[in-house]
Amino acid sequence: MLLSQINEPKDLKKYSVEELTPIAAEIRQFLIEKLSTTGGHLAPNLGVVELTLALHYHYNSPDDKFLFDVGHQAYVHKILTGRMDKFDTLRKYKGLCGFIKRNESEHDVWEAGHSSTSLSAAMGMALARDFKGDNNKVVAIIGDGALTGGMAFEALNHIGHEQKNLMVVLNDNEMSIAPNVGAMHNYLGKIRSDKTYLRAKDELELLLKKIPAIGDKLAKTAANLKDSLKYMVMNGVLFEELGFTYLGPVDGHDLPKLLDTFRQADNVTGPVLVHVLTTKGKGYTPAEQDSHKWHGITPYKMESGQVLKAVGNPMYTEIFGQTLIELAEQDERIVAVTPAMPGGSGLLKFADRFPTRMIDVGIAEQHAATMCAALALEGMKPVYAVYSTFMQRAYDQIVHDICRQKANVIFAIDRAGFVGADGETHQGVYDIAFMRHIPNMVLMMPKDENELRHMMKTALEYNEGPIAYRYPRVNVVGVPMDKELVSIPIGTWEKVREGEGVAVLAVGPMVQLAEEAADQLKREGVQAAVINARFMKPLDEAMLTELARTHQKLVVMEEATLAGGLGSAILEFYAKQGISGVDIRLMGIPDEFIEHGSIKEQRMEVGLTTDGLIAQIQQLRDDHHFAYGKKTLPS
Repeated sequence: MLLSQINEPKDLKKYSVEELTPIAAEIRQFLIEKLSTTGGHLAPNLGVVELTLALHYHYNSPDDKFLFDVGHQAYVHKILTGRMDKFDTLRKYKGLCGFIKRNESEHDVWEAGHSSTSLSAAMGMALARDFKGDNNKVVAIIGDGALTGGMAFEALNHIGHEQKNLMVVLNDNEMSIAPNVGAMHNYLGKIRSDKTYLRAKDELELLLKKIPAIGDKLAKTAANLKDSLKYMVMNGVLFEELGFTYLGPVDGHDLPKLLDTFRQADNVTGPVLVHVLTTKGKGYTPAEQDSHKWHGITPYKMESGQVLKAVGNPMYTEIFGQTLIELAEQDERIVAVTPAMPGGSGLLKFADRFPTRMIDVGIAEQHAATMCAALALEGMKPVYAVYSTFMQRAYDQIVHDICRQKANVIFAIDRAGFVGADGETHQGVYDIAFMRHIPNMVLMMPKDENELRHMMKTALEYNEGPIAYRYPRVNVVGVPMDKELVSIPIGTWEKVREGEGVAVLAVGPMVQLAEEAADQLKREGVQAAVINARFMKPLDEAMLTELARTHQKLVVMEEATLAGGLGSAILEFYAKQGISGVDIRLMGIPDEFIEHGSIKEQRMEVGLTTDGLIAQIQQLRDDHHFAYGKKTLPS
C-alpha cells in the first residue's frame, strides 16, 4: 500500500508520475471506507483526488500556500499532510475537523467554512510575500459555485489590477463552461505561457511603437488581431479581460496534464487562472449519480450506498417546508428565496409545487437580502430561508435595505443554535445578538414544531416591517399539530408552568430542558416556573414586570451567545425601568468559539443541560442576598 508510506507532502516526490495513479485509487477507497462510518463531505473530495495530488507533487507545502475555499474538498489534503490516522475521529468531538484548521497542521494556512473567501486571502498572502521579499507560490482552490459569491468577483478584480504572482485553480465540477479540446487548444496554451514567446511579444510591440507615424497603429492592429483570435478559440475571455492568464480547461483527473499545466502556469508573470474540470463523486457510483445528496452525507453502507438514517421525528426544516407550501397555497404573494440551499432549507418540494415562486440566487446572501427588500416594498411576501451562519454575510443589507425601510421581509432562520459536526464556522448562535438591536426587527423562536407553524402564520400576517423566526437543527419534539393556524400576539410570552420563588425563562429547545429540570425539582419540593420566552424582540415587558414582583430569582437559558442575547435584553429592560432586587443568572454560550461534535456534546461543554440548570437553580435558592440590591418597583 503506497498511501501508508506518505506522512507528509515531500514523501510524494519519491514516486514517479505513473505511481500517483494507484495512490489516487487508494485515497478514494480510504475515503469511501472511512466516511461510511463517520459521514462527511464525500462527493467533493472524491472529485479532487488527482488535483490535490498534483498540487502537492508539484509544489512544496507549507512554503507554498494552498488556500482551499470553504474546505469541503480538503480531506485529500489532510490525508497527504499526516492526518490519515485521525480519520476515525472526523467531525467528532475533539477529533479531526471537517474543514481546514490552522491549529491542526502547518499545511493548513487558511480557515474557511463560508465560501468565496479564498481569492481575497490569496491576494493578502501574495502581498505579504512580496512585502517580505519571499518567492513562494500562492495557490487558491475555488469551486465554480463559490464564484457566484460577490466577494470572489471583488477579489478577481483587484488581483487582475495589481498583477501579483498567484494562481487560482477553478475547480469546475458542474461543467458549466464547455471544454475546448484538440491540438490547437493545447498548442495555444503552451505558446501563451512560454517565457520566450511572452518576451518576444512584448519586444515586438515595443518595436512597432517606435516606427514613426504608423507604429502605434500597427501595434494596435496586432493587438486587435490577437484579441480576435482569443475570442474565437478561448473560453476564458472573462478572466483574460480581468487581467488573468487563462489556462484550460484541463481534465482534473489526468495527472500528467495537470502537472504540465502547473508547469506552464509557473512560466507566467502575473495572476494565472487554471480551469480544471472534475467529476464530483468520482470513483463511487452512488456519489457520481447524485452528487447533491452525497455532498455532505451521514453514515452509509459502503457496498450499496444505502444511507443509514436515524429513526425519529422529522427535522424542523421539514416542518418549515411543508407549512410554507400550505401558506403559499392560500397566499399568492409568498415567494421563497434561498442562497444556494434549496435542499438544506427544505424548499425542494416548494420548488416543485411553485416553480415560479422559488428563487435560488446562488451563493449571494447580500443580493438575496436586498432583492427581498424590493420584493416586499412592491407588495410581495418574500420568505428568505437561510442558515443562521450564512445570514451573517448579509448584515449590512439587513440593516440598511430591510430594517431601515421597514420592508416586510420574512426571515426563516434555519440551524439556529448549535449545529453539531460542522462546528464553529457554522454555529447559529450569533443571530439574536446581531438582529435584536436593529430598529424595526421582530425576532421569535418556537418551543416546538406546532408553535413554529403558528409563528409562520404570524409572520405572514405581520405588516409592520421585517420579522424573523428561527429554528434549530434538531428533530422536532413530536407534539400534536393544530389544523388551524393563528397569529401569536407580537411580543407575548407563554407561562408553560406555574411556580414559586424561581422562574426559568427559556428559548426554543431550552424550554424542553427547563421542563425536564422543573420535573426533577418538583420531586425535591421545589416549584420552578417555566416561561417560554418566545419573543427575543420585542420582550414581554408586562410579564417581566410581573416576574420581578412574584419571582425575584430568574434563570435565563438560551442556546445563543450570552453577549447581546436574550439575557442581556432582560437586564437592559430592568435597568431602564429602574427595577432592582431581581437575582438573575444567565445560561448561554460564553465568549468563545465552540468546535465540532454532537449537539449534545456542545451543550454539555457550555453547561446547557438539565443538570446544569438544576445546579443554577439550587445555587440561586442557597444564595440569600439579591445580586442587585433592594427591590424597588415602579408604582
